[in-house]
Order: sequence, then C-alpha cells, then structure tokens
Amino acid sequence: MKRFVIGMAGHIDHGKTTLVKALTGIETDRLKEEKQRGISIELGFASFNLPSGQRAAIVDMPGHERFIRHMVAGAFGIDMVILTIAADEGIMPQTREHMDIIELLNVRQGIVAITKIDLVDEEWLMLMEDEIRQYIDKSILKGAPLIPVSAVTGEGLDQLVNTIEAMAVNIPEKPAFGFARLPIDRVFTMSGFGTVVTGTLWSGQIQPGDTLELMPVQRQVKVRNVQVHNEKVDTAYAGQRVAVNLQGIEVADIRRGYLLASSGVLTPSYRVDVRLRLLPSSPRNLKNWNRIRFHLGTDEALGRVVLLDRDELLPGEEAYAQIVLEKPIVGYKGDPFVIRYYSPVTTIGGGTIIDANAPKQKRFKEDVLEQLATKEEGSLYDMLLQEMHAKPEQPAVLSELVKKTGAKEEDVKRELAQLLEDEKVYDLKNNEYISQMGLDIINSKIKNTLEAYQRSYPLRPGYPKEDMRSRHFPAISGKTFNAILKQLETHGQINSSNNLLVLPGFKPEPSETDQRRLEQINTAMNQRLFNPPSPEELRQELGLEEDYFQELLAYLVNEQQLVKINQDVYFSTDAIEEGKRRLEQYFATEKELSLATARDLFDTSRKYALPLVEYYDRIRFTRRVGDMRIKL
Repeated sequence: MKRFVIGMAGHIDHGKTTLVKALTGIETDRLKEEKQRGISIELGFASFNLPSGQRAAIVDMPGHERFIRHMVAGAFGIDMVILTIAADEGIMPQTREHMDIIELLNVRQGIVAITKIDLVDEEWLMLMEDEIRQYIDKSILKGAPLIPVSAVTGEGLDQLVNTIEAMAVNIPEKPAFGFARLPIDRVFTMSGFGTVVTGTLWSGQIQPGDTLELMPVQRQVKVRNVQVHNEKVDTAYAGQRVAVNLQGIEVADIRRGYLLASSGVLTPSYRVDVRLRLLPSSPRNLKNWNRIRFHLGTDEALGRVVLLDRDELLPGEEAYAQIVLEKPIVGYKGDPFVIRYYSPVTTIGGGTIIDANAPKQKRFKEDVLEQLATKEEGSLYDMLLQEMHAKPEQPAVLSELVKKTGAKEEDVKRELAQLLEDEKVYDLKNNEYISQMGLDIINSKIKNTLEAYQRSYPLRPGYPKEDMRSRHFPAISGKTFNAILKQLETHGQINSSNNLLVLPGFKPEPSETDQRRLEQINTAMNQRLFNPPSPEELRQELGLEEDYFQELLAYLVNEQQLVKINQDVYFSTDAIEEGKRRLEQYFATEKELSLATARDLFDTSRKYALPLVEYYDRIRFTRRVGDMRIKL
C-alpha cells in the first residue's frame, strides 16, 4: 500500500487538533502546557487508518505565529495538506502564512476543511465558502475540495475521509531505494530502550542493525529497533513516520534539526546555491547580504543572502542566489527550503537547492549563472560534464557525482557510458573519471614541465614520475596518476619508462662541449681502470662546476659508460668487464677468492677492491661465503 503523510495546517484555534482526534481518536497535544492553554506548541503526530485499510500518518502543525518555525519543520516531507479554516473566523494571518509555506514546499495535493460549522448558520457558511474559494484558487491548491466539517457533531467527516482516500491515488511514491534520509523532529528516552528519534523518512529505508550517520556532526550510530505507527517493523520505508531506537548515543548528543542518513552520502556545508523566490506577499524587498532564517527539513539556521545577478529582489521575483550560513546544514540537490526574515520574523520566500555544497560564488559573473542554470535545468549528461569541468584536474569519483547531481547511481552510470562513447570522458577505473578537458589541462602542464626540464637538463633521461605528481598534482593519488599517464601514453602525448617521463622522440643529446667533457671523463677513468679518481678529484682535475659535473656523471651512468658503485666510487664499464674477465680466468683454476687475492688480481688497494667485489656480489656474478667469494 502507498505510504504518505498528511499535514494539518491552519490558524491557531481553527480546530486542527480537534479534527485530528475526530479522525483518528488520538490526542496530539501531549505537553502539559498545551493542554492547559488549549493550543498546540509542538508538532503532534497520529496514525490514520482509512476505510480501505490504507494507513497514513498525520502531522498536526502549530498555528500560533510564535511557533511557525515548528510548523515549517512539520511541513517538510508531507504529501498532502488539510488546511483548516474555521467557519466562524474565516481566513486569518496564519492561514495565509501556512499557505505560503505549503506553496513554497510545492505541496500540490490538498483539501480545505472548513471547521466549526456547528457554530454558524447556512447563509454565513455559504458566504465563507465563496471567500475561501476565491482565496484558494489563487494559490497552489487551486481547485482543491472544500469540505465543511464539524468535529463536534461529526458532520462532513465521512466526506473528508473519502476525499482523502480518493486523492491519495495521485500522491507519487517516495523513493524507497537509494540512500536513507530522516530529518529528526523529536528526540527522547524510552524506558528500557534508550535514545529514540522520530521523523518522516524522506528517502530510502531503515532496518534494525543498520549503521547510519548522524548529521551534521558526522557521527556513526547503530539502529537497534525501528517502529512505524507504534508497531515494531523489520523495515521502514520512505513516506512513513518512523521512530528509530539508536544505541551507543545519548539524548543530549542529538537535537531536532539533525539528520539520520546513509553513511558517506551527504556532507555538511556553510554555503548552498539556490533558486530563490520572494513571495508576492512579502512586506519588503530582499537586498543583497540581508540576514535571514533558513529552514530545511527540521533544521533552522541563520544566514545571509548573496544575490548573484542583482542587488535587490522584489516581491514575486526569482533569482539565483547563494545562502551563506552561520552553521553547517545538510541538504541535497532539489530540496525545497523556506526563508524568513531575521527580524521581524515572517515568512518571505523559499525555493530549491541547486548545489548543497557550493563554493564561494562571485556576483555578476555570466559563467557562474550559466553553471547554475545547467545544474538546475540541464540534462544529466550536461550536469556530469559540468561537474567534471568545475575541477577538471581532479578526477571525479562516481559517488561524488551521484551526490552532486542528485541523480540515481544507475542513471549516472548510464550517462557516463554515453560520455565515454562520445570521448568526452575517460574511465580511470575504480569508479574514477576524468573529462577530456581535464586530460588536456594535465597534459599541457606535463608537456610544459617536460619541455622546460629537457631544456635545462638535456643530458637527463627523463623527469621522475613521482616527482611530477607530488610537485604539480599533489591532490591526485599515485594510483590515479598512473591511470592518467596511461591515457596520455595511449594518445601519444608522453612516453614513460623506468618511472621517468619524457616527450615522444626525446633522447638526451650532448652538445659539442658536453661531448668533449664526457670524453675527458671516460679517458681519465679508463686510464686508471681499478684505481679510479674520486668524483671530486676528477672534477677538480677538469675544472668543472659541481652541478654541471654531476650532470655529466649521471649521463655516463645512464648510458652505461660508467657504473656507480657507491657515492664516492665509480668504475668505467671497461673496468667492470675487465674485472669479470680476470675473475673468470681466476676461477677457472681456483674455487675461492679472498679479498687480499682480489686486491692483487685487480692490482689495486683495499679501498677499491672491497666495493668492487661487493658489486659483483650484488649483480650475482659472485657470492660471498664467510670471508671468501665463490663463482656463481
């Protein structure tokens, strides 16, 4: 059966709570002060069984102007509204404010219950019906049924119930799959159970044993039990009033306005980009940087409005804006919100969230406005491309794209497949993607870096890969960077070998001066095969600068003309090969080699004999056994 929530709205003392009791038998005023004063202060809740067996939930919302913030908290998540208007008073200030809120939240299914008809005569009731119809038909509830009722005599109640059941057919189902979101409107302790929170489940489902994230504090909590309509259930679905028993957390650690959500899906933010509408009935204009009260779900935050394309918003106008908040809120693309003036506190407007984790936006920038338009109205294909272009060098993660676009994961995957086919996006595996723009920017940076590097160091074989990543792309992990490089290699943009990067076709090319110096080094090293000069001695002999000399040495090592044994000892390749030849000849008749024998064999000192035989051990030409070497 369909799951839906009915909101009971209207001016104070227009019979909301009495009507709920007449329909359900439940007294929703539970506080002592509410009973003493005869008014609703907090939200009230009741389950409602329809004749067909369909079960709904009713949220009874306070009508007093001082408690409008509670009404707003209750209005989020309702599927149908019953607007109560007392026949003896007619349309009153909170009737209008409640209707404004219903309109801002886009609640289109509604019934107007004209209450207390037992207090007026038929002629007065007809006049009141005409007045109410004229008012309602200028609102989002245009054409809504008007049903005169009396909770005292029972007149009209059957017609109201039948109308609710008939209208329920047109209520769209909330998404029962995907991630869970439960804005918390009550927190209390239940004896023998511990901490309990309640709310209207906006999306997804909740089951005992689930681990959820308490937002905005980002604390992991575990679900012990779940109830719907005071009955223990195995699963609570979107569209139901839910009570969740949590373990491992105290009541003092939770407050109304917090949110229970699937872990890792949502992120708290101090900035949200929105489409903002100022009510035609707003008593004043809204200026840039005006302070407001921002209502989202059961949460309320103070903030300021940044108008992105104008300095002032007039009643009835809409505009793109950024709300800068004084505390973090947790929203999602497409969420409706309500704003009220900071002081005096009146409802003035609302709208829809476009980006729930927005960067700081500059005003009067065409590109910013175009991006918001795409996020708001563009196809998912365009939105995904825009999100990847927002930070082109940073690969996009599938889960973040789902969050940013507010789309289902399967829809995002489908559009990504199309983007891949159109070669506008590349798959880096592990659910990471990069746009062609991002790849081009990274390629340009790498190319410019390599060109400058190869000009400065023409003798070096390439730029170290990890050095490139850590210096120029520190936000990208090593694994992801390798995947990006693979894409660039596939497209013939770079070459990668031995963890070094070069431009295609590059090969170290010594100049004439370089070549002359290289020959001088080789000659000096080959003249003293097994008694080579130290690098510092050789540098001084040739009269070369330290940096330039080191470049020459590194080139000779890379070209396999020199072998670096350790920091202070180099041998020419000819020396290494001659050493091997002498050892082969020695081991043809002998089984073991001592260090002293090696020293004599190479006609050198212990200073050079020891590192040389250790080198032969490393390359597995010989092996050390005790103090001796044997041939492998």
